Formats: sequence, C-alpha cells, structure tokens
Amino acid sequence: MLVVIAIMSILMTAGAIGLGGMGGKGVSSGVATAESLFAEARSIAVGQRTRARVLVADRLTNNPADNLRRIVVVSAAIDPLTGREAIPENWVLSSRGAVLPDQTFFSTEFSKRDFQSGGAMIQTTQSQASWKAAYQGTYFFYEFNAEGICTTGVTASGPTTTYRAPSFVLGAGARNVRNPTERPRVTAAGKRDFGGFAIWRNGQTSIFRSPDQIATGINNLNSGAEF
Repeated sequence: MLVVIAIMSILMTAGAIGLGGMGGKGVSSGVATAESLFAEARSIAVGQRTRARVLVADRLTNNPADNLRRIVVVSAAIDPLTGREAIPENWVLSSRGAVLPDQTFFSTEFSKRDFQSGGAMIQTTQSQASWKAAYQGTYFFYEFNAEGICTTGVTASGPTTTYRAPSFVLGAGARNVRNPTERPRVTAAGKRDFGGFAIWRNGQTSIFRSPDQIATGINNLNSGAEF
C-alpha cells in the first residue's frame, strides 16, 4: 500500500510540473470545460449522423459581457421526411454549454485554423432567429461531420485533401466593465497565462503543456494587447 501511494504521489507531482506553464486556475478550468464540450459535439455528430459545432461567442447582441466567454454546442437539424439535413440550413442548440470562468477569454489571436504554421482565424457564423435573445449574435465555430471528423481543419490541396489541426486557446485578461463591448485585454500579470489544445482529424484533443507550444508569437505578447 505504501509503495502504491508513493507511486501515485510521484505521478501527481510530475503531472503538476508538466502543466505548470499552461495557465492559472481559470484558464485550466476553462480548457477542461471546453474539451468536454468538444467531446459532446463530436458525440452528437456521430450519434445523430449530422454535423455539429462548438460555438464561441464573438459578439453577442444582448449580452456583451459573455463575449469570448460563452460556449455552446449546436447540431444541424434533420428533415424527418428525408432523414437528411434540413434545407435551408437550421442549427439547433443542443445544450446550454458553458460560460468560461471570470477573467478568462477565448483568444482570437492564437486560436487558428492551422496553429502549426500560424494559419487563418477560425470562421464565424450568425445565430439562428429561433434561438433565445441571450444567444443572439456572431460566433466563432469548430465543426464536426457525421463521421466525427473535425472539418475545421480540412483543407483542399490539389487533388488531395489535407488536415491542418486547428487550435483552441484561452487566456487570462481584463475587460472594461463600463463598456463590455470592448475587447478584453491581456494584463501584465496574465501575459503568460494562456492554455488550450489542438483538435486532430479524428476529433481527439491534445493539450498544450506550456504557452510555448501554442504559437511562437506568444513570446512577444505585450500586456494591453486585445484578445
């Protein structure tokens, strides 16, 4: 029993050291929450044989305090007569999702379609008119198809299709409480307080163990920069 306890202590210590540079409690908690929502979206896509998306609020019309903090999961509605996706496109909220911890925000700077070579920003989409007022606005989105593939990273290259893993990155910052529509900014204390993960073709995620793995530009990030 003592040997088992000793081994567990060593493993926990090693894990803590490995995650030491990944971010503070808010960022770490937010990353774990986001990972569970990505797993939920992929499960819905495969289980319902439809597309599913993880949406991150870009600019909400009626609730700007949740900009870059609210995450929801939606799925493409199925036409009961044909068994195929409804036309025109209709996205249905599949869960309430989550709101990131206080002072933790989605990073528009480091969440890229191809994080390995600093690719383009994740695409955006509009909310559906049928959604509640609190959810109206624009969103960044990551998409899974019916086979569970993260199509956000699929790109065409000549006659073949390639996959460039996108990233999902969070950081600690501060928002102007008097004007919540303004983008939050990186604080001096939170300059290196970033964390996240890459999303692979099969929908699995790999956590960045330190800010250095996210992007080379993070080393030159200045406090006061917008998220």
